[in-house]
Amino acid sequence: MELTLGLLALVLAAAFTGAAFYINFAEHPARMQLPIGQALTQWRPAYKAGFTMQSSLAAIGAVLAFAAAYRSGDWMWAIGGAVLLANWPYTLFAILPLNNRLMTTAPEAANEETRTLLARWDRLHAGRTVLGAASTLVLLWAAS
Repeated sequence: MELTLGLLALVLAAAFTGAAFYINFAEHPARMQLPIGQALTQWRPAYKAGFTMQSSLAAIGAVLAFAAAYRSGDWMWAIGGAVLLANWPYTLFAILPLNNRLMTTAPEAANEETRTLLARWDRLHAGRTVLGAASTLVLLWAAS
Protein backbone atom coordinates (compact mmCIF):
# COMPACT_ATOMS: atom_id res chain seq x y z
CA MET A 1 0.00 0.00 0.00
CA GLU A 2 2.77 2.46 0.93
CA LEU A 3 4.48 1.89 -2.42
CA THR A 4 1.21 2.63 -4.21
CA LEU A 5 0.82 5.85 -2.23
CA GLY A 6 4.42 6.78 -3.00
CA LEU A 7 4.08 6.01 -6.69
CA LEU A 8 0.94 8.16 -6.87
CA ALA A 9 2.90 10.96 -5.19
CA LEU A 10 5.65 10.48 -7.77
CA VAL A 11 3.14 10.69 -10.62
CA LEU A 12 1.67 13.92 -9.23
CA ALA A 13 5.12 15.43 -8.68
CA ALA A 14 6.08 14.54 -12.25
CA ALA A 15 2.81 16.06 -13.54
CA PHE A 16 3.51 19.21 -11.54
CA THR A 17 7.02 19.38 -12.97
CA GLY A 18 5.80 18.83 -16.52
CA ALA A 19 3.22 21.59 -16.18
CA ALA A 20 5.72 24.01 -14.69
CA PHE A 21 8.28 23.16 -17.38
CA TYR A 22 5.69 23.69 -20.12
CA ILE A 23 4.83 27.12 -18.73
CA ASN A 24 8.48 28.19 -18.63
CA PHE A 25 9.59 26.76 -21.95
CA ALA A 26 6.52 26.98 -24.19
CA GLU A 27 3.56 28.98 -22.89
CA HIS A 28 5.31 32.02 -21.43
CA PRO A 29 7.80 32.51 -24.27
CA ALA A 30 4.90 32.37 -26.75
CA ARG A 31 2.93 34.85 -24.63
CA MET A 32 5.86 37.25 -24.61
CA GLN A 33 5.76 37.44 -28.41
CA LEU A 34 2.40 39.24 -28.16
CA PRO A 35 1.98 42.99 -27.76
CA ILE A 36 2.32 43.66 -24.04
CA GLY A 37 -1.36 44.41 -23.35
CA GLN A 38 -2.37 41.17 -25.05
CA ALA A 39 0.36 39.27 -23.22
CA LEU A 40 -0.97 40.51 -19.88
CA THR A 41 -4.55 39.71 -20.92
CA GLN A 42 -3.51 36.15 -21.80
CA TRP A 43 -1.40 35.74 -18.64
CA ARG A 44 -4.30 36.40 -16.26
CA PRO A 45 -6.58 33.43 -17.02
CA ALA A 46 -3.57 31.18 -17.69
CA TYR A 47 -2.16 32.06 -14.27
CA LYS A 48 -5.48 31.40 -12.53
CA ALA A 49 -5.92 28.01 -14.20
CA GLY A 50 -2.30 27.08 -13.63
CA PHE A 51 -2.49 28.09 -9.97
CA THR A 52 -5.51 25.86 -9.38
CA MET A 53 -3.96 22.89 -11.16
CA GLN A 54 -0.44 23.17 -9.75
CA SER A 55 -1.47 23.96 -6.18
CA SER A 56 -3.71 20.88 -6.18
CA LEU A 57 -0.97 18.67 -7.61
CA ALA A 58 1.51 19.91 -4.99
CA ALA A 59 -0.88 19.52 -2.05
CA ILE A 60 -2.25 16.09 -2.97
CA GLY A 61 1.16 14.81 -4.02
CA ALA A 62 2.68 15.92 -0.72
CA VAL A 63 -0.10 14.29 1.32
CA LEU A 64 0.39 11.03 -0.58
CA ALA A 65 4.16 11.20 -0.06
CA PHE A 66 3.72 11.86 3.67
CA ALA A 67 1.30 8.93 3.90
CA ALA A 68 3.81 6.68 2.12
CA ALA A 69 6.50 7.80 4.58
CA TYR A 70 4.26 7.15 7.56
CA ARG A 71 3.20 3.71 6.36
CA SER A 72 6.64 2.57 5.22
CA GLY A 73 8.89 4.28 7.74
CA ASP A 74 11.01 5.48 4.79
CA TRP A 75 11.39 9.21 5.29
CA MET A 76 12.69 9.76 1.75
CA TRP A 77 9.01 9.88 0.79
CA ALA A 78 8.48 12.67 3.33
CA ILE A 79 11.48 14.61 2.01
CA GLY A 80 10.11 14.37 -1.53
CA GLY A 81 6.69 15.49 -0.30
CA ALA A 82 8.19 18.41 1.62
CA VAL A 83 10.12 19.60 -1.43
CA LEU A 84 6.93 19.40 -3.52
CA LEU A 85 4.96 21.23 -0.84
CA ALA A 86 7.68 23.91 -0.67
CA ASN A 87 6.06 25.31 -3.81
CA TRP A 88 3.28 26.73 -1.65
CA PRO A 89 5.38 29.06 0.54
CA TYR A 90 7.68 29.84 -2.39
CA THR A 91 4.67 30.93 -4.43
CA LEU A 92 3.06 32.87 -1.58
CA PHE A 93 6.17 34.78 -0.56
CA ALA A 94 8.25 35.06 -3.71
CA ILE A 95 5.72 35.17 -6.55
CA LEU A 96 2.35 36.31 -5.16
CA PRO A 97 3.34 39.98 -4.65
CA LEU A 98 4.34 40.15 -8.31
CA ASN A 99 1.17 38.29 -9.36
CA ASN A 100 -0.93 40.83 -7.47
CA ARG A 101 0.87 43.70 -9.15
CA LEU A 102 0.30 42.17 -12.59
CA MET A 103 -3.37 41.47 -11.79
CA THR A 104 -3.97 45.12 -10.93
CA THR A 105 -2.35 46.44 -14.11
CA ALA A 106 -4.96 47.30 -16.73
CA PRO A 107 -4.07 45.79 -20.13
CA GLU A 108 -4.44 49.20 -21.78
CA ALA A 109 -1.94 50.63 -19.27
CA ALA A 110 0.60 47.84 -19.84
CA ASN A 111 4.01 49.11 -20.91
CA GLU A 112 7.67 48.07 -20.97
CA GLU A 113 7.69 47.91 -17.17
CA THR A 114 4.87 45.35 -17.44
CA ARG A 115 6.96 43.36 -19.93
CA THR A 116 9.86 43.45 -17.44
CA LEU A 117 7.53 42.24 -14.67
CA LEU A 118 6.28 39.38 -16.83
CA ALA A 119 9.88 38.39 -17.61
CA ARG A 120 10.63 38.47 -13.87
CA TRP A 121 7.54 36.35 -13.23
CA ASP A 122 8.91 33.75 -15.65
CA ARG A 123 12.26 33.64 -13.82
CA LEU A 124 10.51 33.27 -10.47
CA HIS A 125 8.22 30.58 -11.88
CA ALA A 126 11.33 28.65 -12.94
CA GLY A 127 11.91 28.12 -9.21
CA ARG A 128 8.69 26.12 -9.16
CA THR A 129 9.98 24.01 -12.03
CA VAL A 130 13.19 23.33 -10.09
CA LEU A 131 11.32 22.43 -6.90
CA GLY A 132 9.05 20.09 -8.85
CA ALA A 133 11.99 18.40 -10.55
CA ALA A 134 13.84 18.02 -7.25
CA SER A 135 10.77 16.49 -5.64
CA THR A 136 10.30 14.12 -8.56
CA LEU A 137 13.91 12.96 -8.29
CA VAL A 138 13.68 12.40 -4.53
CA LEU A 139 10.42 10.48 -4.90
CA LEU A 140 11.92 8.42 -7.73
CA TRP A 141 14.84 7.61 -5.46
CA ALA A 142 12.42 6.60 -2.68
CA ALA A 143 10.57 4.33 -5.10
CA SER A 144 13.72 2.55 -6.26
